[in-house]
Amino acid sequence: MVARLLDEDPEGAYGYSKVALRLASRVAAVREAAGFAAYANQKYAEALAEFRAARRMTGNVDLWPVMADCERGLGRPEKALDMAGAPEVHKLDKAGQVEMRLVAAGARRDMGQLDAAIVTLQSPELASNSVQPWTARLRYAYADALLAAGREGEAREWFAKAVEADRDGSTDASDRLAELDGVEFVDVLDDEAGVEEDDVKDGATAEGPRDASAKDTQEGDGDKD
Repeated sequence: MVARLLDEDPEGAYGYSKVALRLASRVAAVREAAGFAAYANQKYAEALAEFRAARRMTGNVDLWPVMADCERGLGRPEKALDMAGAPEVHKLDKAGQVEMRLVAAGARRDMGQLDAAIVTLQSPELASNSVQPWTARLRYAYADALLAAGREGEAREWFAKAVEADRDGSTDASDRLAELDGVEFVDVLDDEAGVEEDDVKDGATAEGPRDASAKDTQEGDGDKD
């Protein structure tokens, strides 16, 4: 239930995680799920504690990047950077290493080091034309950092590349690209609804004219009599 609700109802997921903790706090998967539920609700201290417990139980380093991001959430970007340079990072798979790079770049931005954040994201994974599950997010983060640094032309190029890689809509790169291009989207359904409401108020609906005709006919009959 935590996994099912995490994206759509993080508060509900958090509630289920607390129940799971009461029932099976010595199960590593429960501690990990509780950590992600707390993380989704921005309860970073609690999330970090649960992730640390899960790591102690399993010895696995997969949670290292999200633990570092919790440090960012707690206002400790320096600690996150320390974790980015720790030996545990070398034990991560490629996806984990990319995630760690994203966290490190975020920590640099937290500290106002935009140029350093941009350099941190420059990597073989960023330059690769191969599309992986993390490609869109990496390109998006790079584009966002470039834009924050005032490099709008380069940012537009990388937002476009992020759109190309974002096959499941994990980012809002297309919206950011449209914003840079000055494109404004209009919700046609909302406009149509607004027109219908105006028509109802003016009596110009399909029902209106028919009713009016009927009334005229009745009045006409009355005149004939």
